[in-house]
Amino acid sequence: MERLVISACLLLGSLCGVSQKADREFVREFILPKRIVAVSDSNSFRNLDAWLRESPNQISFENRNYVTVKGGPKPAWVILDYGKEIQGGLIISCASTGSGRPEQLRVSFGESVGETMSEPYDSASGGSTNDHAIRDDVHLIPNMGTTEFGNTGFRFVKISVPDAAAILRIQNVKAVAVYRDLPYRGYFKSSDKRLDSIWLTGAYTVHLNMQDYLIEGIKRDRLVWIGDIFPEIKTMHAVFGSHAIAARSLDLIKNETPVGQWMNGIPSYSLWWIISQRELFAQGGDTAYLKSQLPYLTGLVKELRKFIPPDGREQLPGWRFLDWPSSQDTAAIHAGLQSLLVMAMQSAGELAKAAGNKELEQLATSSISLLKKHTPPTGKVKQAAALLSLGGFYPAAQINGNVLATDPLTGVSSFYGYFILQARAQAGDFKGGLELIRKYWGGMLDLGATSFWEDFDLAWMNNAARIDEVTPPGKIDVHRTYGDYSYKNYRHSLCHGWASGPTAWLSEHILGVKVLDAGCRTVRVEPQLGDLSWVEGGYPTPYGVIEIKVRKLPNGSLDTRVKAPKGVKVIM
Repeated sequence: MERLVISACLLLGSLCGVSQKADREFVREFILPKRIVAVSDSNSFRNLDAWLRESPNQISFENRNYVTVKGGPKPAWVILDYGKEIQGGLIISCASTGSGRPEQLRVSFGESVGETMSEPYDSASGGSTNDHAIRDDVHLIPNMGTTEFGNTGFRFVKISVPDAAAILRIQNVKAVAVYRDLPYRGYFKSSDKRLDSIWLTGAYTVHLNMQDYLIEGIKRDRLVWIGDIFPEIKTMHAVFGSHAIAARSLDLIKNETPVGQWMNGIPSYSLWWIISQRELFAQGGDTAYLKSQLPYLTGLVKELRKFIPPDGREQLPGWRFLDWPSSQDTAAIHAGLQSLLVMAMQSAGELAKAAGNKELEQLATSSISLLKKHTPPTGKVKQAAALLSLGGFYPAAQINGNVLATDPLTGVSSFYGYFILQARAQAGDFKGGLELIRKYWGGMLDLGATSFWEDFDLAWMNNAARIDEVTPPGKIDVHRTYGDYSYKNYRHSLCHGWASGPTAWLSEHILGVKVLDAGCRTVRVEPQLGDLSWVEGGYPTPYGVIEIKVRKLPNGSLDTRVKAPKGVKVIM
């Protein structure tokens, strides 16, 4: 593999006065295909294994390690697998063309094999799109040259030859992975390798989405959605610790949303902005940044107070939204919003207290008292029930027993699954949480996932083909067949940061790390092994990494060893 660090101060930017410079953390890594998935015919791609062997990106007359690509009566094609989900594009080095002029290649990126074989905006072939990022296009490949294109999420690439007379001698077709070169300071290992893989997959999912901002997905929703990034921020803190990208992303949407409007056009997302600010302060302890947010925070809390009438029943206007699967249930949405308002006011009160703003603290506290006058019914929608538990409207054990632990593998979404896990931990049901993680998030791994998906349902696994194979006859292409709302069929993102929740949850509850004081100055370590026999890991703080090793003894008690950096007080 070759790696090139992207300059943080490009000459063009300096000359033109461009204010936003590339972060020094970004690297470009050239990755060879790991295997040939399928090919239309061997005569059209001769010496195809050459693309699996290392070759320089620089064209030279002496290098004969190339694949001869020929067109034909029908467009010839080959599908390559790069082994894992990647954010970036492709670099193609062409030794020569038969015509001596540029020739066309069609390049189709895909998060699944099936997606590469679809036609954009054609519902009959699976409804793939070029929304948010161009993933299917025809490119001119120069004679004796190297060309690079693409900025999307993918694992698979289909190369097609549109011109029947074309001949190209292509030296290599490498993926160009663009990511922040950050160490995984946090880690998680246990007696269950499946859980370890899930922790790492959640970490990798968020890592890919840490681009210029903390975006939602690297293929589709390449946007900053303030509600959706809360689980991403939690995972980022468990893996990398504090990072400026979180504040940058929160500030981006704040600066575009005057008080009186709602972030991303959704009232609940303004609530998540407050809750996320509390998470940032707890992890990083940046008092100066907190104080810079106080004017907007104060205005937002005052605006929210307008929608809490004397009876305490929230009346938030506009797009009333929790997540997509619950979006048709108005009672569940109300219950969730009632709870989110309490959680947001609790966060605002804590931030106000830390900043010494007693007026804002009192406003938040009185708002909570008013909201607690109205208790919505629990219902059976797991997303809303989990929030009712986290908001303190019902005993956690009651919510868990009556809703969350009843048929526990249905009614879960990859976004709100994190909050369902949080509510189950609140009820002390750690075994139930672990089993949900193994089966729900593990189900994606069983279908070939290397990052977690925008949505998932365990029912999709019935007679399902893996995403890393051409769908066999009689099997179901999961990516093409399922999805709903804005993520139907191949438009469905298979690398979505909001789905990373188990990574944060395993670090917080199974490893047992809970931050008590801003900046991680005081941390409680209280491991809950559930059905595990041992666990060990690390949690990053501004002072260094807390190292933890836990063994379950024959009598059921835990032998817990903690090594904390100087400056961190550990309570056990």
